[in-house]
Amino acid sequence: MAMKRTFPAKAADYFPLRRAWQAFSRLLPVLVLAAAILAADPARAEAPTLSAEGVDHYTLALTWHPGFCVSRTRPPRECREPALREGADRGFVLHGLWPSLPERFADRGIDRRRWWREGCFLETPRADGGFCRAHPPLDLSVGLERRLDAAMPGRASCLGRYQYAKHAACLALPEATYFAASVALVEAVNESAFGGFVTLNQGGEVARNALIDAFEAAFGEQTGRALRLTCGGRGNRLLTEVRIGIAADRLADFPAAESLVRQPRGRCATRVRIARFE
Repeated sequence: MAMKRTFPAKAADYFPLRRAWQAFSRLLPVLVLAAAILAADPARAEAPTLSAEGVDHYTLALTWHPGFCVSRTRPPRECREPALREGADRGFVLHGLWPSLPERFADRGIDRRRWWREGCFLETPRADGGFCRAHPPLDLSVGLERRLDAAMPGRASCLGRYQYAKHAACLALPEATYFAASVALVEAVNESAFGGFVTLNQGGEVARNALIDAFEAAFGEQTGRALRLTCGGRGNRLLTEVRIGIAADRLADFPAAESLVRQPRGRCATRVRIARFE
């Protein structure tokens, strides 16, 4: 006897099914990318270790380089020179790794806003002039220099020296340790399905929620609040940066869901453009 087919009794009964299918369709490219990444290269970058006393968490700030360059009225050197843009649209690049307010600064009455604004310059004022005056040349191995050059095009403008001077120099974080950890974290994000989703959609436009869904598909359910999207341009529609909160005592576990901590909400529009270099 033929099997009797059953259907929802009312049109409203279709809505949950339709919403479920829409959510699955939105995540399908992310899941395919995740499977491809794991199949092609199951090896991960070495887990970073970084110890800054009295710090609760770190904020990993990653720039989407084409979006950053398009948003600047006076683009820096790394945006103007083709050699420094090469490969930068294949993933996020490093802006910085920012420790949260250390306890010893909080004990002096310094609040989080002031720490984010001034950082280690509270103790050692920054020299006048550009980023290159903030700190002497970094003392890194040749191998780490190469990895950092690839991960941080802004080094052409001494961004690495400035980031270390502002966020790490006063916390007894060795230069090599700080940047080795930073590079490993960038590489982990770019190797993830979230990094793949953004790269796949460069030159186009996606829903803001699709970016959050892609992040959760890559790093775990309910991890979307650890991601802060930063956008520029008219109406905040151009993706320029993402920021990811990572617990200080779980840095070596990144990108496990348990290593992530909440970030403040960003200010991106409901539709986000992901620029690419032409």
